[in-house]
Formats: sequence, structure tokens, C-alpha cells
Amino acid sequence: MRELKIVGLDLDGKHIICEGDDPADKFEIRVDDRLRAALRGDGARVAQTHIDIEVTNMLSPKEIQARIRSGASVEQLAEANGVDIARVERFAHPVLLERARAAELATAAHPVLADGPAVLTLLETVTSSLVARGLNPDNCSWDAWRNEDGRWTVQLGWKAGRSDNVAHFRFCPGAHGGTVTAVDDAASELIDPNFDRPLRPVAAVAQLDFDEPVPAPPEPAETPEPEPKAEPTARARRGKPAVPAWEDVLLGVRSSGQR
Repeated sequence: MRELKIVGLDLDGKHIICEGDDPADKFEIRVDDRLRAALRGDGARVAQTHIDIEVTNMLSPKEIQARIRSGASVEQLAEANGVDIARVERFAHPVLLERARAAELATAAHPVLADGPAVLTLLETVTSSLVARGLNPDNCSWDAWRNEDGRWTVQLGWKAGRSDNVAHFRFCPGAHGGTVTAVDDAASELIDPNFDRPLRPVAAVAQLDFDEPVPAPPEPAETPEPEPKAEPTARARRGKPAVPAWEDVLLGVRSSGQR
């Protein structure tokens, strides 16, 4: 076994440069966890392979399920911990089913109002509220996760126009479906029995005057001047022709007195 002498570090500081008996023989040693452990005298750590170290850094199945149950998504958990998404999905699947079941049970619970639990279920109440606001309840999404205190938080998501909205409820399983309590303002408005107002306040629109202007009275028409009367014609001045008498007609006497 040849003995090497440390010369120094390379420019990036990730390798140790060594040389042998002949200064022309140069060697590089990568600075990794095993080398650091060897310098500390940690023999057990030195014996680990690179694959062993990666497995140690991975999340355990119990940790994966605990984080998924508390509300994390598969994609978020895999990206945050540098873990293959397929590995997370394998252990997250039963917990995701548990969350979906909790959300389904919560929709059958009864909202708690100021005077006690409502008769209608959460699903019936929310459906009526959204329909009254002109929204389609079929486009809603439900989710649930368990908090650190062991209770369930239920989330309702819906879309209004181009905005994505969410409301959160606290679900307590129990007799007759259990109860749900509003956590935020959006949830309170959804289960409010007087839900005749929009979920989001809308600025008042300035009142516009749409009254038609009163038309001006028509100007009086000018009275035409009377046309001058026509002078009587000669025929009119002569008058009507004379009518012969009855006896003249019988005797054949003309109007001029000749027979």
C-alpha cells in the first residue's frame, strides 16, 4: 500500500489533492461523509455505503403517512424531501382514502348555529347557499385532514368567476352524523340561515339617471293668410237661363214668344 502526502484542496474545495513518492504522481480524494466520519473516528459511519446513507435520509413510511394525514400532498412531500414521488404514493394511498372518508362523513354532519345544530346537513346547507348565490354546487371539492389535537378540519373549495375560494369547518363525529363548526368567515357565511347576501361584498354602483328628458312643447303653427276670392265669371253674372212656363210648353210657344 502506497502512502500519499496531502498537498492541498482543489479550487472548489470538494477534493483533497495528494501526491506520492514522485511529485509528478497526483491524486484526488473526494471530501464526503465517509471521509469526514473517518477524521472524527466514527468507524460505523465509515463502513456505510452511499446507498445506506441515502436510505437513512429517506422518510420512513410512518413519517410519510403522518404528514399526509396532517394535510400535506404527495407532490409537496416528495419535492420538499427530495424523495421519489412513487415511494410517497405507495404509503400515502391508504391515508388519502382516510381523508376522503372523513370529508364525506363531514358533509352529513349538522352545522352548529347560534341556537344549536341545524336540522339540515352541511351538504344540504352549503348546496342551498351556493344555489342562492347563483353558483353551481356540483363544481365544489371537499378535503379533510387531522390536526395535532386529533380533530378533523374539513375544507370546501369552489370557484366564483375567476377566483378560487375555500371555507374551513371543524368536524366532530358523533350521534346523528356529528356536528361541524365554522372556522373562518367564508364558512360562517355559507351556513348562515340568512344567506341572501353575496359571499364577497360588492361595491355599490353609482345611480345613473335613466329618465328620458321631457320633450319641449311644439311651436304653434302659423295661420295661413286667406286666399283672395275669385271674381265672378260672366256666366255667373248672367244668371241661370229662363225656364218656360207650363202653358207655353203645352201650346208650343217658345221662350222668345214665337210659335
